[in-house]
Amino acid sequence: MDTAALLATAAVFAAGVLYWFIWVMGSAEVKGKRAVDLKMGSITKDKVQDKYKQYWSFFRRPKDTVESSEKVPAFVDTFYNLVTDIYEWGWGQSFHFSPSVPNRSHRDATRIHEERVVDLIKASPGHRILDVGCGVGGPMRAIAARSGSTVVGITINEYQVSRARSHNRKAGLDGACEVVCGNFLEMSFEDCSFDGAYSIEATCHAPRLEDVYAEIYRVLKPGGLYVSYEWVTTGLFRADDPKHVETIQGIERGDALPGLRAQDQIAGVARKVGFEVVVERDLALPPAGPWWTRLKMGRLAYWRNHVLVSVMTLLRLAPKGVVEVHEMLYETAKHLTNGGETGIFTPMHMILCRKPIDKASS
Repeated sequence: MDTAALLATAAVFAAGVLYWFIWVMGSAEVKGKRAVDLKMGSITKDKVQDKYKQYWSFFRRPKDTVESSEKVPAFVDTFYNLVTDIYEWGWGQSFHFSPSVPNRSHRDATRIHEERVVDLIKASPGHRILDVGCGVGGPMRAIAARSGSTVVGITINEYQVSRARSHNRKAGLDGACEVVCGNFLEMSFEDCSFDGAYSIEATCHAPRLEDVYAEIYRVLKPGGLYVSYEWVTTGLFRADDPKHVETIQGIERGDALPGLRAQDQIAGVARKVGFEVVVERDLALPPAGPWWTRLKMGRLAYWRNHVLVSVMTLLRLAPKGVVEVHEMLYETAKHLTNGGETGIFTPMHMILCRKPIDKASS
């Protein structure tokens, strides 16, 4: 084949890829999804690759040091700058898992899992509820709509704040949902200022669970209820099994976790800061359906997305480094799936706590 023919073939191929790319973006709009727009949060395009490398360097730090713990908030903020747009594009506005429900869609299963919080913490009209680690606010909107409560969410990532506020306005819930940027280890809220609180797969980012639980305890009113869905290793995890260790470390690396905690540690931490533990159980256990089914994305779907991200990078519609972030999330999905199938990991260990009423003041 001569040079002219080769160039013609390449042009036809490029045109076909571009046409497919435009069709995919158009399909996203038709289906009501957000068009593919990978801004990578507040990171400028020329810094995405560097930030990705810095993110990975966190795992080469010495563990259990004061310095490493102090760096965790910035590390988590970087992670959500890198992944928020990809999460919204491929997963939706609720950055968490949920048990699968027979004959119900993933969206319905997600809503059911979120609305369970309303009943657990007895959220009602007139209540002020705290969402600890709210992301872009998917759970917040579901819980505010179901309960009639005012929900205040906190996230460390400024880009997520703007995304959440935009979604709140579009849903007509900006009057019921408030979002602030802040570190849930050092919240600016006044003592005893919330009627209830919840966290959905968020406190796993805290270096020390007792620090975030103590802050939640502080801002809750006496008698207030707090529920958390925690990421933990289960009793089936074996630290002397290399495959188990590889799976757990893969989850930690791919999800900005300073270190997963064991399931049997959670209640002790809650009691240590003053909470009464009302109930504790793993929502992933039968009869709940597998939560990891959404992750078992076929190879075709992965390569479709991989090509799309690669084309966007080539056309400079997405910054360098996006391909690496997408590959990281795909590898993490495999570790999460393995953790679910082996039973050594659960993302929904539920603990419901109450802040005691001071008998002396009652």
